[in-house]
Amino acid sequence: MPSPEQVPSEPDKEAFIYARSTYRGEFRPQKLLFNANLQEFAQRVGIICSLETGGKITTEEAYREIKKLWKALKASWQNLGFAEEQDNP
Repeated sequence: MPSPEQVPSEPDKEAFIYARSTYRGEFRPQKLLFNANLQEFAQRVGIICSLETGGKITTEEAYREIKKLWKALKASWQNLGFAEEQDNP
């Protein structure tokens, strides 16, 4: 059993499992928020893919979950006003 010094604290575990990259683009609050949403999407898709690969969920379940995540990311894009920017450059 590892000694107490070797066991990572909860915040350290969270930072390791849900690592975030810093945002390097043009700063606007909407872009920063979408970047966070995009990173969360990518991490969750990775977890779902691992669960499917490991046989914990079916391919169909993985597809449905990723599709839900995609719809949420797309809604975030639209709610933050990026869809309108594309229509009116």
